[in-house]
Parts: sequence; C-alpha cells; structure tokens
Amino acid sequence: MKHLTILVPEGKENNLSSIVGAYKIFTRANAFRKKELFRVQLAGISEEVTFYNGLFAVRPQIHISGVAHSDLIIIPSLNHAYDEALTLNTPFIPWLQQQYRQGAEIASICTGAFLLASAGLLDHKSCSTHWAAADTFRQHFPEVNLQPDRLITDEQGICTNGGAYSFLNLILYLVEKYYGRETAIFCAKVFQIGMDRQSQSEFIIFKGQKEHNDLMIKEAQLYIEHHLHERISVEALSARFTAGRRSFDRRFIKATGNTPLEYAQRVKIEAAKKIFENSRKTIQEVMYAVGYSDLKAFRGVFRKITGMSPLEYKNRYNREAAH
Repeated sequence: MKHLTILVPEGKENNLSSIVGAYKIFTRANAFRKKELFRVQLAGISEEVTFYNGLFAVRPQIHISGVAHSDLIIIPSLNHAYDEALTLNTPFIPWLQQQYRQGAEIASICTGAFLLASAGLLDHKSCSTHWAAADTFRQHFPEVNLQPDRLITDEQGICTNGGAYSFLNLILYLVEKYYGRETAIFCAKVFQIGMDRQSQSEFIIFKGQKEHNDLMIKEAQLYIEHHLHERISVEALSARFTAGRRSFDRRFIKATGNTPLEYAQRVKIEAAKKIFENSRKTIQEVMYAVGYSDLKAFRGVFRKITGMSPLEYKNRYNREAAH
C-alpha cells in the first residue's frame, strides 16, 4: 500500500477546503477500487490548527516527524500573507526536501507553491499558482519557471496547480495518474468536476504587474493603459521615454515579466472582456473599442490570452447572451 500525506499547514487563514477536498476525493477513489491504493493521512507540526477565526479546526493524525516515508504529498493552499505563512511553516521545509530525495512525489495546491518553492524544489521547473499571486511569486522565486496560465504542471515528480477551487482538477488529475481513467471518471461524476481542464486563462483578471520599483516602466504602463484605444508602437513608446528599444524591452520584461507588446495585449484584452461581460456590443465594436482593426488578429490574441474565442467568452459571461 502507498502512503499519501496531506499536510495541515500552520496559519488561521489557510484554505480548509483544499485539505478536506483532497481527503474526500482520495478516500472515495479508494472505496471505488474496493482496495486502498493509498493510506491517506493528515500530517502537521501541531496538534490542532484552527481556521477562519476558530470557526473550524483540523487535528492532524500524525506529526511529520512520524512520517518516515510518503509516496505522495499534497501541500494545501496557504495564507496570502506569504512571508508570515512561510515563517510559520518553515519546519515543513527540511521534511519536504528529505521526502523528495527519498522518491516522494509532491503536489502543491494554489499558493502552496510558495512553500514548495521555499524548499528549493521548484528551481528551474515549471510551476503554476493562483493568478493573483503570480507577481509576488515571481519576486520571491525568480529562478522558478512560473506559468500562471496553466492549470496543472507535472515535472520531475513535482505537480502544481492554479488557484482556489481548481484544486479539484488537480486532485482528479492525480487520481487518474495513480488509479486510472475509470476511477477518475467515477470521481468526476460523483463530485461533479469537469474532466481534463488544462488552463486557468479565462479566469485571470489582469491587474497590471506594478509591484516593482522601475519608475520609467510604471509610467510606460500607465501610458499604455490610458491609450487603450490606440495602436501603440513599441518603438514610439521607447522613444517617448528616451530609451533604446532593446534596453526598454529588457527593463520592461525585468519589471513586469512581459514584453511591452504582451503587456499592451493583456491590457486591451482585459478591457475587451469587461465590455463583453457588461454590454450588448458586437465583437467588431469591442475590437475597435480596444484599438484593434483586424478581426483575425483580435481573435488570435484574445484566444491566446483567455483560451477562448471572443464569441465563446461573450456567450459564457454575458448574462443576456447566456440566456
């Protein structure tokens, strides 16, 4: 029998649902197989962890020091006060490092990736986390290949996933990986989770990557945002700020993680999404409103960023279109 360890991190504002959900789905997968593939245990560093101002409490079944070997480890989502959360949960780090060296596979849920990265186990690997935490994560862990558009990454025995309740898709992915497709489909039907979701792109709210100290790039970002309806040339933009094109690109990428062109595209598509959600405007009208004149180009960029066509997005998120 394999051993699955679900960690119970310290911190009052951690995500309880990702602990409970992982436990319930894996125990149901065991029941469906009529034979336990995994012995599921909750492990922590204290006898009890309270959640939501003491409204709920979790009592780990075992201290991590009592877990000599685990085949699979799940790290739930952490408190979004990341520095505090990492400080509280520092004792998990050497244990995770040891378990990984011994062959354990590790999966992080949402902002649980911060703890995994703090252990150095994500260095030079692909990683996803909640899109809202992406900028902060990049600042903390520049050596990690962050891919916040992806829902799940799986590389060298390390799995990560996107934000919030998308952890259900990660757990389903792990069930299929270890139990097989039949068990995964059963769990998907019982818990009503969509199968084979690959992206969290459509849920991302682009807020502008301004958690940096490069004042020139912040001014350039504001210029892009305030000239949404225009077609902005990167050459003209760099000249406006008296910077050479290559130097401007390098500074922009270092500060934001995007090229100036990518940033402008994300700003425009975020604005287009809002118009689709709240108006009756046609695709062409929205296209012109955000500074595009070529429908094919607009559709291509929209799909690249959201994973959906403009029409699909409108039909899904506009109340009138949905009915």
